[in-house]
Amino acid sequence: MSYHNPFTPPRKSATFDDHTLAEIRRAAATGIYDIRGAGTKRKVPHFDDLLFLGASISRYPLEGYREKCDTTVTLGTRFAKKPITLKTPITIAGMSFGALSGNAKEALGRGATIAGTSTTTGDGGMTDEERGHSQTLVYQYLPSRYGMNPKDLRRADAIEVVVGQGAKPGGGGMLLGQKISDRVANMRNLPKGIDQRSACRHPDWTGPDDLEIKILELREITDWEKPIYIKVGGARPYYDTALAVKAGADVVVLDGMQGGTAATQDVFIENVGMPTLACIRPAVQALQDLGMHRKVQLIVSGGIRSGADVAKALALGADAVAIGTAALVALGDNDPHWEDEYRKLGTTAGAYDDWHEGKDPAGITTQDPELAARLDPIAAGRRLANYLKVMTLEAQTIARACGKNHLHNLEPEDLVALTMEAAAMAQVPLAGTNWFPGKGSF
Repeated sequence: MSYHNPFTPPRKSATFDDHTLAEIRRAAATGIYDIRGAGTKRKVPHFDDLLFLGASISRYPLEGYREKCDTTVTLGTRFAKKPITLKTPITIAGMSFGALSGNAKEALGRGATIAGTSTTTGDGGMTDEERGHSQTLVYQYLPSRYGMNPKDLRRADAIEVVVGQGAKPGGGGMLLGQKISDRVANMRNLPKGIDQRSACRHPDWTGPDDLEIKILELREITDWEKPIYIKVGGARPYYDTALAVKAGADVVVLDGMQGGTAATQDVFIENVGMPTLACIRPAVQALQDLGMHRKVQLIVSGGIRSGADVAKALALGADAVAIGTAALVALGDNDPHWEDEYRKLGTTAGAYDDWHEGKDPAGITTQDPELAARLDPIAAGRRLANYLKVMTLEAQTIARACGKNHLHNLEPEDLVALTMEAAAMAQVPLAGTNWFPGKGSF
């Protein structure tokens, strides 16, 4: 005979929590896997697990209003005739026209230009509005080849060859039919209203030797003017970075699993890849082993939210960062202003991730003309520029406090970790010690 203690509330399983139970029931009822946008929602070691050691007696801080702290970065110095120089090391990641509305793409270009940084096309080609409002525009060259043409390669300021993405390294993306409007279909040479799945690998090469040939082809098309980036998802960062460098890349873009996506399987987003924090140091080590650190620039993306995150990524060895999800939030994504409409869609502001459905109340991840018209690209661009300005100032504030006159002078020695996991991943000491896992004795 069982006995229930009235003083103890019923206990649910940590393994079979409410979300897991709901997913089992949904799968059993529908027979299809869940598709969503955004990045991983599980908690993983991240930049919050690191702290800076500001200056005191043993270090000399810089005075904030009288001593300069430089934030500029130049990308593509290895081979490109025309490397690009940005006022801030915070760039805008690739997000396609198709996944995003035309107004959203224009707003990203406007905001990046005001801030003196670059934005990126994403899959699906280059729109005239995006090119017209982007002072510095990076053109993504993806496995799908959607919208790709030599004219736009030459119109770009840099080219980013996408091998992998943090939310789905080894996998392709999806663009459902409801977002393939007449214009999107024309740009991508696709049938209107038919679901499309982007390829997971490039059709004309199978390894690093072929990648080298492809990079040379792109250089010849653009007369060796444009920096060539190689973007990889965070899976094997040491070897992927080393092979990208050996293939001839000017810049390596490394995207951790907190990086978002427009649409893919939830099981992919949550179970494939590595945290951004775990990716940076192996990639930097590869560059150092090849004698190419700072000669081939490293851009880190995936979960960058604040100037503190920027400063930590740079202190670990990155040259710049890229933001995607945070940029959309700055434009107005998941804004509580649209809470009533989010609730009608069965979600809430801050949790909405069904970007593939094309019903975004904020008018950002949609091709619905009425919804897209809600986003004023001029006002949204100004919000993004304000956000980029604040992030840059925050990173400067931290750098000055550590006695650095350039953000690139931040170094691992300026950091400590709060957890064993973060200490091991970032290879910086556990706070209060001079040790991290793998280093040896205390």
